[in-house]
Order: sequence, then structure tokens, then C-alpha cells
Amino acid sequence: MSKTSNSLNRLTSIAKQRILILDGAMGTMIQQQQLDEADYRGEQYKNWHCDVKGNNDLLAITQPDIIKNIHRQYLAAGADIIETNTFNATTISMSDYDMQDEARQINLSAAKLAREAADEFSVKTPDKPRFVAGVIGPTSRTASISPDVNDPGKRNVHFDELVEAYKESTHALIEGKVDLLLIETIFDTLNAKAAVYAVEEVFEESGITLPVMISGTITDASGRTLSGQTSEAFYYSMRHVNPFSVGLNCALGPDLLRQYVAEISRIAQCNVSAHPNAGLPNEFGEYDMEAEELSEHLKEWAESGLVNILGGCCGSTPEHIRQVAQAVSGISPRQLPDIEIKMRLSGLEPFVH
Repeated sequence: MSKTSNSLNRLTSIAKQRILILDGAMGTMIQQQQLDEADYRGEQYKNWHCDVKGNNDLLAITQPDIIKNIHRQYLAAGADIIETNTFNATTISMSDYDMQDEARQINLSAAKLAREAADEFSVKTPDKPRFVAGVIGPTSRTASISPDVNDPGKRNVHFDELVEAYKESTHALIEGKVDLLLIETIFDTLNAKAAVYAVEEVFEESGITLPVMISGTITDASGRTLSGQTSEAFYYSMRHVNPFSVGLNCALGPDLLRQYVAEISRIAQCNVSAHPNAGLPNEFGEYDMEAEELSEHLKEWAESGLVNILGGCCGSTPEHIRQVAQAVSGISPRQLPDIEIKMRLSGLEPFVH
């Protein structure tokens, strides 16, 4: 049996027995380090021609000990799955720092760091194997919305460009030995479709197939993604991928996100994941929801049978994840529903007939 199929089999088996714990926010933990421009540059990029402060993904190369230690903190807190520090590590997003040529190496370095940390803890807890999710973020551009309100047809990125960017990242993540891929914080379904297309092309080219997690984001109280889809329509847009899980993350705290997770939970014929923010940001852009409050919300989700995978997004820390893991320990995971066979289509709204 290949390592790839073994990852899927092990994850599937564990997900039937208990709720899997995903890690929390990487950016929140990096901010606590209060790094300056020189820290971001490191020795490797000390003469780079433009500022790179804020390029958190670059730290996988310039500050590997910091990133690896963050992974270790989440693993110690009880995370089953840790995410690579690659949210913006595509050529498209890296072009903001004129670092598009560094994207592949950033993905590879980040994957290796997470792999080392996960393996270290798997040895310590052989009854609780740890997994690495290679993160594929949404990029800083959107394929289905114009950046110019006066020109609705204008686009600053196209499908084929996204595919090429995502393919490079995916190849590097697989080379770095991730166990699964996480296409996350999806605000534009067309971007996500480009990511899925790229991932499937890489699977065919490499001969390696990994489990795929897909996680969208509801941007506000409208209950829709930025490109306009409801959570049910979003799932119907993505279900042809046969993902390991579909879920939601970011944008909202657990109180506001619950109804949309419940909607996906009702219809999804795969596992359901959720990693909400620690509340909404305050006027200083900080997140005030304490670990105890987040864990209380997510415990109720678990008791209601909504989820198979739980973690945290913006504002969450290892303490948040520790308390979430403790709160849902012993609670049975969501059972996959018996869905009547119907035609299920999606535009901005679902169509079921």
C-alpha cells in the first residue's frame, strides 16, 4: 500500500471514531513574535530590493525555528492535523513582494518543517498519529469579480494563471511529504475550481493522490461567499471532487458561523470541517474571544452532530486548540447522512430536483 492511500485510510478510520482536531492560527502566533524587517529577511534575503516584512510564508526559509516551534505548540495542544505555513505561497501572491520565483522553495521548506514536527509527535504518541495538511490559499486576486467598479468585465487574474500557480505550489507540497491538501478560505468558487483542477492535474502527473479538504469562507451576515454563493450552493459546486471534507473557516466567529456549518452538515456526503475565528476583530484588529468561550461553542457543535474536524482560524492560539480538543474529547463525530439521490446544481443558489 502506498503512503498516500495509507494517509487516506488512516484519516478515514480515525474520523469515524472521533472528531479530528485541526490546529489554530499561524499568523496570530507570528504576530506575537514582533518580528522586524531584518528578521523577515534573514541572511538569505538581507539584500532584497523591497520590503518583505509581513510576508509570513517567507519565514519558513528565514526563521524556520520559529515556524517549527509554532507547529510543535499546536501539536502539544492536541492537534491531529497541522497546516503548512503556505497560505500566500503562490507565485500570484508572492508577486506582491516580487518573490514569485521563491514560491516553490517556500512551499517545499514549509512542508518539510511541518513534516518534521508532525513526525516528532507521532513517535511520542504512536496511538495518535499526526498529519500534515498542505495549505493552498485563495491568492490575493479573484477570478470572477472585477477589481474596477466601472468595468465589470475586467479581471486581474484568469483561470489558467491560477491553475499554473496552484500546480507549482501543489507539486512542492507533495515533494515536501504532506499527507493531505487543504484548499482553504475560499471566497471565490472559480479560484477554488482552478485549485481543484490544478491539484487533479498534479495527481495525474505525479502518480500520487492525496486526500483533499475544501474550506470556504462566508464573508458577512448575508451568508454567502464573496462571489455570491450560499453555503449549500458552494458545496454542490465542489462535491464532484469527492473531497475528504468540506467546511467553512475564517471571516466569522463561531456564534455567527454555526448556521452555515449546520447547512453544509445537513447535505454533505463527506466529512465536515470548521475552523472559525476567535470572534470578530475589535477596533484594533485583535480577537477577544477567549479559549473557554470558543471551546464552549464548538462543544455544542460537536454535541449537535455537526462536525468531523474542528480547529481555529484568526485569533486562535494553542490554548484555544487545547481547550477545544478537551471539550470535544469523547463526543462522537458527525455521521454521514443518507441523502436521497437527486439532481443537485448550483449557481449563486442551489437547485435540487
